[in-house]
Amino acid sequence: MTAPTVATTATTMREAFVDTVTEALDTDPRLAVVLAEISADRFVAAADRHPQRVLNVGIREQAMVSVAGGLALTGLRPVVHTITPFLVERPFEQLKLDLNHQGVGAVVVSTGASYDYPTAGRTHMAPGDVALIDTLPGWTVHVPGHPAEVEALLRSALPGGDLVYLRLSERVNAEPLVTGPGWHPVRRGSRGVVLAVGPMLGPVLAATATLDVTVLYTATIRPFDVAGLRDAVRAASADVVLVEPYLRGTSTHEVNDALVDIPHRVLALGVRRDLELRAYGTADEHENAHGLGPTDIGAAVREFLNGAAK
Repeated sequence: MTAPTVATTATTMREAFVDTVTEALDTDPRLAVVLAEISADRFVAAADRHPQRVLNVGIREQAMVSVAGGLALTGLRPVVHTITPFLVERPFEQLKLDLNHQGVGAVVVSTGASYDYPTAGRTHMAPGDVALIDTLPGWTVHVPGHPAEVEALLRSALPGGDLVYLRLSERVNAEPLVTGPGWHPVRRGSRGVVLAVGPMLGPVLAATATLDVTVLYTATIRPFDVAGLRDAVRAASADVVLVEPYLRGTSTHEVNDALVDIPHRVLALGVRRDLELRAYGTADEHENAHGLGPTDIGAAVREFLNGAAK
């Protein structure tokens, strides 16, 4: 069942995150926020009201995750937040041991995504975050495409006790679409299925405006919606284009597993694995370099589908 879209006055995903968690802190005594300087200025008022449940450990990201694991062991529901590489890559061992191995839950919220802060250099980029989380069992992974989706996904995740990764970005779709799990049809066609994850929906819709393809959207990529993909493939064809805003091919294995008994082809588009950019430029320039703008996506989809007809 699709959850209703939640209205929000926040103009960015991070604002939606801060507003939603700040409000929840006032009503849920289980909730605790653990920060490593990033966004601490946005939680000042909340920290004044709840000094024992809004903790800033300083620039100590490994300690941040370990503290969250300890809080979870006491029965609290930790929300852990900082910039993507400092949340997933730097303290990965702590995610693996202090959360997963101890069998405790947390809501882990990153910001900056693949290349939102290019002027800060490669240290602030993490296109491999979802692929890295994918090596750990039991995680739900949300990749929202709009601030309103962030709010709804958080309201669903905060009361639980599981492991949730919420990936915030400054790349957003024009409008919120869905907040529930699964692949949701946006457009129907007969020549193939294009899967758009999170902020990639806008570029995908522009890229495929004149193509006879089915477009499916999700803001929740793990667990992967096997049934939704199989239904779409039965209604269209077994040519699948996967467009993700992080490392190219991250979910290809999920597509292949879902269609293991169906002859199919998969084209994966995302941040290129073979391209190490050292002239950092702008986020738009990174998008274009990785072929994630509408023009490049459209050309890649057309070439892929035309190859099927040969």
